[in-house]
Amino acid sequence: MDHGLLSLVPPVLALVMVMITRKVLPSLGVGIIVGALMINQTEEQFINAAISDILSIVTGIFYVDGGVNTWEFYIILFLFSLGIIAAMITMSGGSRAFGEWAQTKVKTRVGAQLTAGFLGILIFIDDYFNSLTVGNVSRPITDRHRVSRAKLAYNVDSTAAPICVVSPISSWGAYIITIIGGILVTHGVTEYGALQAFLIIAPMNFYALIAILLVFAVAWFKLDFGSMRTHERRAIETGEVLDHAKGPVPGESGQVEAVPDGKVRDLLIPILTLVVMTVLFMITTGIQGTEGSPSLLATFENTDVAAALLYGGLVGLVVTLILNATHRFSVRQYATGIWAGIQSMLPAVYILLFAWTIIEIIGELGTGEYLASLVDGSIPLGYLPAILFIIGGFMAFSTGTSWGTFGIMLPIAGDIAAATDISLLLPMMAAVLAGAIFGDHCSPISDTTILSSTGAGSHHIDHVMTQLPYALIAGLISTVLFLILGFTGSLMLSLVAGAFVFAAVVWGMKRLIRPLHTEAV
Repeated sequence: MDHGLLSLVPPVLALVMVMITRKVLPSLGVGIIVGALMINQTEEQFINAAISDILSIVTGIFYVDGGVNTWEFYIILFLFSLGIIAAMITMSGGSRAFGEWAQTKVKTRVGAQLTAGFLGILIFIDDYFNSLTVGNVSRPITDRHRVSRAKLAYNVDSTAAPICVVSPISSWGAYIITIIGGILVTHGVTEYGALQAFLIIAPMNFYALIAILLVFAVAWFKLDFGSMRTHERRAIETGEVLDHAKGPVPGESGQVEAVPDGKVRDLLIPILTLVVMTVLFMITTGIQGTEGSPSLLATFENTDVAAALLYGGLVGLVVTLILNATHRFSVRQYATGIWAGIQSMLPAVYILLFAWTIIEIIGELGTGEYLASLVDGSIPLGYLPAILFIIGGFMAFSTGTSWGTFGIMLPIAGDIAAATDISLLLPMMAAVLAGAIFGDHCSPISDTTILSSTGAGSHHIDHVMTQLPYALIAGLISTVLFLILGFTGSLMLSLVAGAFVFAAVVWGMKRLIRPLHTEAV
């Protein structure tokens, strides 16, 4: 059954409830139930059919086609292993020692935020890996300088996907290049290959570039407003980097106590092991999944990210347990730490399970296909990049998946360009990529948004509500730039205009926003 405009009801309803109630799980639950009832409304026992549909989706997260669903299930296992690693690092005193060491090197709140931003750019291999690693490494530094967890989550999320989407040597880059290659072949484009097209598109991804720049501008000029200002003021004035009244936080291990003789190596060695082994397993699984002689691009195209994260996490966990043996913890202390680590990740796992379920429901409703159908050939060509940016953004926002948006919208962009003006092919594909990241940043059901909250140790709803205004600002600037690109066809003019527009927006925000008092920090 074609639900058309009504297919937007479940995701929009879930978002509205999140904003009103500030409770993520009940809001997603209502969206899931309404969507399942819509899908099965023609069935005689439609309530039973809806319940059966939901149970089937949840079961499929763990078990599908006669075997384990290695993607979602491995991600959950990795989260638990990461939670245990974090708890063990806390118990060994590594987090405290690293925070004390970092405070001698990073001496200001601005510096702590910039450090998180730079780490987000450096770890460009995969967004999941980026979100969880950068958040965990940066947390001791930002906590010491009274930077709210909501601000840290924003820094992590707004550098993770944006840097991955413009990097050819990443899981994202490999996936996108593969799609682009098929589009070029379909439309007989031979003047450039898939990799070259990706590199040309990268500077046209205005949202990714602006989102990253805005992270540093917000930190440097103290541009805290709206909900973000509330969180930052509390952190500065009280030292409370999150609102404990909202319950347990993903990634937090409050049940464990740190030993007094912890060393910086108790944090650095487990994290470096995790990073190195995950990258190694990404390369290994990519080579194994590539037929013939594997190139670097083919390796990242065929890598099994979920398996690499799990394997790297397990090796990191073993190394962490071995390091902790030097502190002579009792079996009971180990058991307490392991259980605390598992418990710390339960909120993130619950939200992920609900998000994955509603994403499947939305897929059955055909929300993405409906939004894609809104683009037709009767629109003036100059508007097309901006329109594709907006539709791509709304699709990613509604469906919670940027990769799904790529898969649906990039071929449509290719078809439109081939039918109108093939010279607009690359700008239109860039607009789709940018829009998908924009929508992903705004969506409470996006897995990368959830994992950024987890890595930073922030309540998910706090992260969603504090990041949204900044994402909208970057999205508005990007829309203007895609209009300029669409009507002029000049990337250089668009980038120059973008620099002026971005500078003007930052200047205006600086004039309107009063910096919080930080002399005592």
